[in-house]
Amino acid sequence: MTDLIRTTNLIAGYGNVRVVRDLNLTVGEGEVVCLLGANGAGKTTTLLTVAGALPALGGTIEVLGSPVQKARPHEVARRGLGIVPEGRGLFYKLSVAENLRLRRHRQSTVSVDDVMKYFPNLRNLLGRRCGLLSGGEQQMLALAGALIADPKVIMLDEMSLGLAPIIVEQLLPTVRSIADERGMAVLLVEQHVLAALKVADRGYVLSHGQVVAEGDSGQLRKDAELLEASYLGDEKAVEKAEEVGLI
Repeated sequence: MTDLIRTTNLIAGYGNVRVVRDLNLTVGEGEVVCLLGANGAGKTTTLLTVAGALPALGGTIEVLGSPVQKARPHEVARRGLGIVPEGRGLFYKLSVAENLRLRRHRQSTVSVDDVMKYFPNLRNLLGRRCGLLSGGEQQMLALAGALIADPKVIMLDEMSLGLAPIIVEQLLPTVRSIADERGMAVLLVEQHVLAALKVADRGYVLSHGQVVAEGDSGQLRKDAELLEASYLGDEKAVEKAEEVGLI
C-alpha cells in the first residue's frame, strides 16, 4: 500500500507554541484513518499543517510523495489534496450547483453525476441556495465539493459537528465507499469515536499533542476503557496502551 500522507516526528503549532509533538502518522491509498482526541489535542492543527496552511515547526511531511514544509496550500491542493474544514467552507448565497461548479477544476475527471452517486439527496436540490439546506445537506455538499475536485487525498475535520446521530450514521459509510471505490486516502477527525472506528481501518489517539494510542480500528474498539481514558488524556492510558501493544 502506498502512503499518500506521511508525517515523521512532526512538530506543529502556532508561532513558538508547540501544539503537536513528534507525530508519526501515515494514511495509505484507499485507507480511512481516524485522528481522535479531546478538544485541544492538536487534531485540527495537524490537518492545517499537513495541508500547508501552517508551517511545520519540526519533522517532515509528505503528501503524495512530495514534501510539504515549504509548499503553499494551493500547491498542495494541486497535487491532489482536498480538505473539508470544520466550518464546511461553503458559499451560502450560491446554489448547490454553483458551489459544485466553483470547486470543479478543468482537469477534474469527476462530474456532477459522479458525486450524485454518493449523495443522491442533493440531486433535486441543485438549484436551491446553499444557505437554505439543512445541516446534513450542507455537509453532503461540502463532501461533494471536495470530491468533485478529483483529489487523491481528503482530510475531513469534525464532519459530524452539529449533526443528528442518524445523519452521521449515513455519512460515515459514504466516506468508506468513496475510499474503497476511488482509492482515496482519507484522514478523518471525528467526535463520534466508535461510529468513526466502524468505518476506519486504523486510528491514532492524541492527548496534549502526542499519540497515546494507535492501532487498527478493531483493536481500538475492543478496549473501550482504554479508548475513553486516552481520549480524556488519562496518563494511565499510556501505560495500559503499552501493555496491550497499541503504542
